[in-house]
Amino acid sequence: MRRRGTSNASPRGPEGPGPCPGGPAPDRTPEEGMGGRAASPDRCLRHAVFLDRDGTLNRDIGYAWRWKDFEWLPGALDALRLIGDSGLIAIIVTNQSGVARGLYREEDILELHRRMGEELRGLGISVPPLYYCPHHPDLTGPCGCRKPAPGMLTRAAREHSLDLSRSFMVGDKASDLGAGLAAGCRTILVRTGSGTGSGPPPPGVLETPDVLA
Repeated sequence: MRRRGTSNASPRGPEGPGPCPGGPAPDRTPEEGMGGRAASPDRCLRHAVFLDRDGTLNRDIGYAWRWKDFEWLPGALDALRLIGDSGLIAIIVTNQSGVARGLYREEDILELHRRMGEELRGLGISVPPLYYCPHHPDLTGPCGCRKPAPGMLTRAAREHSLDLSRSFMVGDKASDLGAGLAAGCRTILVRTGSGTGSGPPPPGVLETPDVLA
C-alpha cells in the first residue's frame, strides 16, 4: 500500500496536495501527457462529454480492474460512437480508490483502458482520454482530484482546451454530479449502477435511463 501522500506514477500538480490524476491513455501524445498544457486564449475551445466509468459505461462490480471482469453496459458503445460523430470529445473521469487500498496498481488501470481502447478502435470508435484519481482521503489524505472535487475535469479542460460551461458530466453517483456542478458543466444522472435506486437529482441536474439516452 502506498505511503501517505506519495505516488509512484503521477507528478504533483495544482489540484491538491497529492498527485494529479493519471493523464490520457493509451493514446497519449507529447502535448497531452502527464505534464499538462495550458489552453491558448486564441484557440477555439472544444466541448466535451465527461463520463464516469463504473456504473455508467460498464457494469459496476465493486472494483473493476481486470479485463476478464469488464462488461460494457447496454448502449455504452453506441453512446461513445454518437459522441464522436457529433464532434464532441468523450473523456473518462473515474475514482479508483482501489489503488490507495492496495487492491491493484495504477498500471492495472491503464492496462484495462488499453484493452478497452483496442475494442473501441476495432469498432471504429474514438478512444476517450482517461483521467483517474488513485486516492482515498482516509489513506492518502485529501486531494483535489477525487470526485466530487472537480480536479480531473479542470485538468482535462486545460489539456484539451475545453469550455466547461458548454460541456457535460454524466454519471451514476452523487460524487459524479458534484464534480460536474463544481466544474460548471451541464450535469446528467444516469439511472444505471448506483443511480438505479438513488433519489431525485439536485436542482439543475438532468436524468436519463442510461448513457445512450
